[in-house]
Amino acid sequence: MPLSPLASQHCTPRKGAENALDRAAIDSHLATLPGWKVTADGKAIVKDFPFKDFHHTLGFINAVGFMANQEDHHPDLEAGYGHCQVLWSTHDVGGLSLNDMICAARVEALLDR
Repeated sequence: MPLSPLASQHCTPRKGAENALDRAAIDSHLATLPGWKVTADGKAIVKDFPFKDFHHTLGFINAVGFMANQEDHHPDLEAGYGHCQVLWSTHDVGGLSLNDMICAARVEALLDR
């Protein structure tokens, strides 16, 4: 299956409030990212990924980490047995940027079966 338009893009440095996405843009991007939600403060997107065991969770974490290093954009990860929560935000814009949406789409592409 081909990559989504977001997943085929790459992150670029984004600084300042002018690079923050407005709510309409956030909602438009989220419509293409199943299961991703905006956090209560509106400054991040988050999704919890289930796995059948800790071994598969760690494999996912390593794949996300590799991709994040390549994009130079890093998520907050919270893992436990059989799941990993991924949270994206762009501290340099004080909220969400296109980089967060790109990386969320790239995470989805990692699991595209």
